[in-house]
Amino acid sequence: MPVRPRETVSMFTRDGIQLDADVYRPQGEGSYPVLLMRQPYGRAIASTVVYAHPRWYAAQGYIVVIQDVRGRGTSKGSFYPFRHEVEDGFDAVNWAAALPGSNGVVGMYGFSYQGMTQLYAASTRPSALKAICPAMLPYDLYADAAYPGGAFAFYNNLSWALQLETEGARLRGDANAYQALLKAARNLPLYDPIPLKPGVLQQYAPQSYYFDWLEHSEPDEYWRKLSPRLEVVDLPMLHIAGWFDSYLSGSLRLYKEMSARSQNPQYLIIGPWIHLPWGRKVGALDFGPEAVSPIDRLQVRWFDQFLKGKDTGILQEPPVRLFEMGSNRWRGFDAWPTPEPKAFYLHSTGLAALSEAEGSLRPEPSPTQQSDTFVHDPWRPVPALGGHLVQPAGPQERSALDCRTDVLTYTTPPLQAELVLVGDIAVEVYAEADSPSFDLCAVLSVVRPDGQVYNFSQGYCRLRDPQPGTPILIPCQPTCIRIPCGHALRLSLSAACFPAYPVNTGTGMREERLIEARILTITLHSGGETSSRLHLPMA
Repeated sequence: MPVRPRETVSMFTRDGIQLDADVYRPQGEGSYPVLLMRQPYGRAIASTVVYAHPRWYAAQGYIVVIQDVRGRGTSKGSFYPFRHEVEDGFDAVNWAAALPGSNGVVGMYGFSYQGMTQLYAASTRPSALKAICPAMLPYDLYADAAYPGGAFAFYNNLSWALQLETEGARLRGDANAYQALLKAARNLPLYDPIPLKPGVLQQYAPQSYYFDWLEHSEPDEYWRKLSPRLEVVDLPMLHIAGWFDSYLSGSLRLYKEMSARSQNPQYLIIGPWIHLPWGRKVGALDFGPEAVSPIDRLQVRWFDQFLKGKDTGILQEPPVRLFEMGSNRWRGFDAWPTPEPKAFYLHSTGLAALSEAEGSLRPEPSPTQQSDTFVHDPWRPVPALGGHLVQPAGPQERSALDCRTDVLTYTTPPLQAELVLVGDIAVEVYAEADSPSFDLCAVLSVVRPDGQVYNFSQGYCRLRDPQPGTPILIPCQPTCIRIPCGHALRLSLSAACFPAYPVNTGTGMREERLIEARILTITLHSGGETSSRLHLPMA
């Protein structure tokens, strides 16, 4: 249906702060449900990096409201990520429900920060809010955004802080700060004396939330107060995620929590996508026409079902829809798959760091202990390549990286039958180092017959004074993948993934300085009583 010209309207929060929004209305007479998005990046963008423009949604029979959160865009007040979104979200939902032409029913959509604003608003249980579509979000801000695996997500967090602070400088008209922060955002300052505290942020944004995130390096009260609390919330939710998204753990954490207790439908869809965009070409691979985002039409069906009361047929479809990489098709499930994990054990000649032929993955453990020793040099840390926490993200060809002598590789023989993995993955290893602290990065890849290697899952952990002989568990990104006959599965282990995570200096100190970084010697054990293994969700 035709859509009226965009109009800009304002509301006032309970403490008198003006929040501005763009409103898109259908041309026709009558009343309509409202779709609300609350975001911090300038409302004209309206998350069109992944979604259809708000005019398209309005043409489907909705009043669409795209609002600048407090202190962003043209909204007044001071911005601190997530801090004001509970009260402001509640006020915004009630205001949107009372707009002229509204029928009093509200739904919310959006990804990343815009996904989180849905949860904060929902936590207050405004009566007008009937359904939401949270996408790609860090539900637990500590574990899913700031410190996944106990290590600071350096690249993501620094990039985001510089983006927010650059825009903050522009909004307050500080040209010097804007230029300095913009330059840093386009060429990340990764090598300052204290890498996690770049001088440009200390000089031009000393009050940034970023320094609070650094200060609270453990899951303390700060994070408990900042993360959304949904214990008493029960709404229909369409959960949207991507296999290579940086916040896949958060989306799944939310889905699993809600599906375990909710009386309302909880649907989950996971595509092969990175954080943005959501298309068929992800990283270095083309996942085919079925990987083109179906999300816009799916969201309209969801909202038609729960805001308009239409029978769209969506409730007769499987509630879990996963894109299977390899076959490049969608598969439906009645619930999140939880197959009994199958162990693949690490075997080695002791030279798994020197040649891909020296380490193997087998379904049975070795009766005798074997060890692989490698050296982590902070001067040349193993670089991040693809995955979910750096750009360019997604699957990348990493055969050259696996040839490094500070990367251990363990590979199955060419598969005699196709291997289907659906669900959660974990790596369990026995390792030790000559320092109080060290990191371990695990990457799972498919090895093609021509020798090309493409990653599909990754995990990371930071260890401080680990007890010798105690297994180390590295949770990895869940997956849904079909590996063909003749291909092989590989596990690569290293002590760095820079700059996705900062280089571990090995000192065990909270504030790590580059000048203090040590060369680390790390030994990984397999076989016997120290049977390091890979836990796979074989379907």
